[in-house]
Amino acid sequence: MSDNEPPGTEGPASRFPVIRRVEAGAVVGWLRAGWNDLRQGGLASLFYGACFATAGWLMQVVFAEAYALFAGFTTGFLLLGPFLTLGLYDLSRRIEDGSPPRLAPTLAAWRPNLANVGLFAALLAIVLLVWARASIIVFALFFTGGLPTFGNVVHVVLTFEQPDFALVYFAVGGFFATFVFAISVIAVPLMFDRKTDAVTATIASLVACSRNPVPLLLWAACIAVLAGIGFATFFVGLIVAMPLVGHATWHAYRDIVAPDEQPNATAAPC
Repeated sequence: MSDNEPPGTEGPASRFPVIRRVEAGAVVGWLRAGWNDLRQGGLASLFYGACFATAGWLMQVVFAEAYALFAGFTTGFLLLGPFLTLGLYDLSRRIEDGSPPRLAPTLAAWRPNLANVGLFAALLAIVLLVWARASIIVFALFFTGGLPTFGNVVHVVLTFEQPDFALVYFAVGGFFATFVFAISVIAVPLMFDRKTDAVTATIASLVACSRNPVPLLLWAACIAVLAGIGFATFFVGLIVAMPLVGHATWHAYRDIVAPDEQPNATAAPC
């Protein structure tokens, strides 16, 4: 068995998992467990956070003169978060199993289920490109005379000159974020942990949202707040925030999806 292959993955990869209901208070437990994993993961966990922060800084440099593109790709970059945090799921599983949380093996966490993880990553990339295009269109509708600079946008937002801009931009962005969250909240951990196919994992994620609307809405809000802190600190906060989100997402998956050793467990009624 390879370093990246979880135990107990025998059986059909397409077997639909048992989705459990959880209480709203479980979110606190996910964050606490995620923080514990972050502390144990140490530099290995912070490496992934540094990757998020570095990507933000690079995009800021590349799109310095086109803030509409910068805003679209920076916020949209988080849409790829479920895929980019695969290594953090691997770290959490290693800590859970009592193994050393080493960075090197987690860099190839995608390999055991490459086809399905790649397919899902391609879907998220398409959503990112569509969102980036939608972001440009929204900016173009409200700013005449070319794309605005960062200073222009801040001035408009702080002075409430165009409150409709903020309303439309966040409404469109919220739609994309909600869609990605709904299809991915447990999908990538499921594909990583059990080698589940992409379609089954996506449907399972949607079922999880339908059975746990309040806890997962709270979890989505926590992710938004942590990401907002990261952006507000010029991406420095992402170094800690994103590993925390990744590790906590693993524990959310563990709570919501029944163990594979209980394939005959009865799912909660709809």
